[in-house]
Amino acid sequence: MDFLRYAEQAADLVNALLDDEDDLRTHLGERPWLADRVTGTDVRALRRLQRQLRPAFEADSNHPEDVVRLLNELLARHPVSPFVSGHDAQSWHLHVAERESSVAETLAAEGLMGMAVVVCDLGADRFGCCQAKGCQNVFVDTSPNRSRRYCSERCSSRANVAAFRARRRSAAGADGSIADAAGPDASAGP
Repeated sequence: MDFLRYAEQAADLVNALLDDEDDLRTHLGERPWLADRVTGTDVRALRRLQRQLRPAFEADSNHPEDVVRLLNELLARHPVSPFVSGHDAQSWHLHVAERESSVAETLAAEGLMGMAVVVCDLGADRFGCCQAKGCQNVFVDTSPNRSRRYCSERCSSRANVAAFRARRRSAAGADGSIADAAGPDASAGP
């Protein structure tokens, strides 16, 4: 069982668009055994869970007890029912939800256990919100120095380009020159 992957799946769940059953099936694309069992009840339960999980990612890193309290409350509401599965002695592995559990119960158990293990092993400050302008996505920070600020390379690149352009405009304005809005090759003729 890969608890870090479960925590990252919890972040993906918070970020997912879940308007209907098809959205949830798309979200579960690499898990067809779950996608085949999706119901409208799962969608409603998971939208509620999205709202319940978001505060753990938005919590102030100076108050880890807030994340722990929230996770404990959610673990009490969404009990984990571990069981051993496999086909033979070489394939035994642990699941955190019973086979009969709904899709929503399975995703809740996996996500909450993953997040709880991350808190215990890495710290409660490993959850964050993307700092890119206009992005509301959340993420699990697995960087060695806890320095992650963006949900994806795309947001990181966009933010870095925007900051570079802002510095360039500021520097150009400060020395009285005209900022080259068209880019470095704009002066080159045909």
